[in-house]
Amino acid sequence: MTGMKGFWNALPTEGRWLLSTVAIQTLGRGLTLPFTIIYLHEVRGFDLALSGTLMGVIAVTALLVTAPGGTLIDRYGARAVLLVGLTTMIAGCALLAYATHPAVAAVALVLMGVNFGVSWPGFNALVASVVDGELRQQYFGVNFALVNLGIGVGGIIGGFYVDVSDPATFTVIFLADAASALIPMALLLGPLRHVRTNGGSDDDESAPTASYRSILRRPVILWLTLITFVAMFIGYGQMEAGFPAFARQVSEVSTRVVGFSFAVNTAVIVLLQFTVLKLIAGHRRTRVMQVMTLVWAASWLILGATGLLPGSITAAIGVLAFMGVFAFGETMLQPTIPAMYNDLASDRNRGRVNAVNAAAFQGGAITGPIVAGLLLDQGWHAGYIATMVVGCGVIAVLAIALERRLPAAANGVPEPAAVE
Repeated sequence: MTGMKGFWNALPTEGRWLLSTVAIQTLGRGLTLPFTIIYLHEVRGFDLALSGTLMGVIAVTALLVTAPGGTLIDRYGARAVLLVGLTTMIAGCALLAYATHPAVAAVALVLMGVNFGVSWPGFNALVASVVDGELRQQYFGVNFALVNLGIGVGGIIGGFYVDVSDPATFTVIFLADAASALIPMALLLGPLRHVRTNGGSDDDESAPTASYRSILRRPVILWLTLITFVAMFIGYGQMEAGFPAFARQVSEVSTRVVGFSFAVNTAVIVLLQFTVLKLIAGHRRTRVMQVMTLVWAASWLILGATGLLPGSITAAIGVLAFMGVFAFGETMLQPTIPAMYNDLASDRNRGRVNAVNAAAFQGGAITGPIVAGLLLDQGWHAGYIATMVVGCGVIAVLAIALERRLPAAANGVPEPAAVE
């Protein structure tokens, strides 16, 4: 695998445009990501269970629009669908900034969920249409590092800026999140306006079928989707709800520590992602996921231990350590799953294959905040941590099952192998 300079030189112009603004456009997301549930619970006064459920509204909406979104991507292209999604994101963030009633917050989160539902398959389809081969896995990994750079810097700024006693500070960060969506919109209307992702009409009888039914009939897709769901449930489904709530209510750390923890997460990803990409190149992606589960299990045990010394410096250090170890696991997961889905897809069904991936992601994001809110609201702190650790073990078992069905090329191994 080449270095960063070689990777950049190998990218087509469209790929460079996509990567060059990632960190800036995700800065707004970083401002709000660690603090949305804190905003709903501590600023607007909604109880913790309701706040967790409201956070799940984003994922419920995203799940509902993901399937039709994937179909529209295959029919009309990712660019058009992404522009619609970004418009709803701007409206949702602006509305949430002034939401003082749960119903208003719910509407805002629905609008944001529309964008999340179409942006995952849309962006992945856009990337896959621009890069292929080994460059694709590298791209997903580098892009992930840049996304986290923007989110991490935003988390630091947000941690210093927001004040639970001053609702106006939260209004500002949500409006900034809305403004950040204008950057990808400008790219899609300008330099990327000619990028094509759709493979033609479904009425083209000479092309193979691209229906969801045919996609989901493939056992390898089903196993990969199940892994994605569990990984999202115990991973990213907890980053906006379970982790901040545990850190505040159980570990009793400040919002500043929560913000800094996201910065630690970012630092680990940015510093290690390219190194990890070099280490995993040529290795089975399913084996990489098994290593990742051990790392994630360790991170959740670290977080659980912080509850033994609430409000202490040790607890604060533990919260930061949790995010650092968790981030190391992320550097193994994020380049592999999107690459596997897109290596199993064709240009004809890429939008829908990525929509299946997104649906699993949103499914985990739906159940994650709800389960976290219920467990923590009932004071079942140890049970919450245990649930996360057991989930890591489930992923390891599923990865072993997937390996027997996954084609060698899709598993990151160049040698040919029989499919299933």
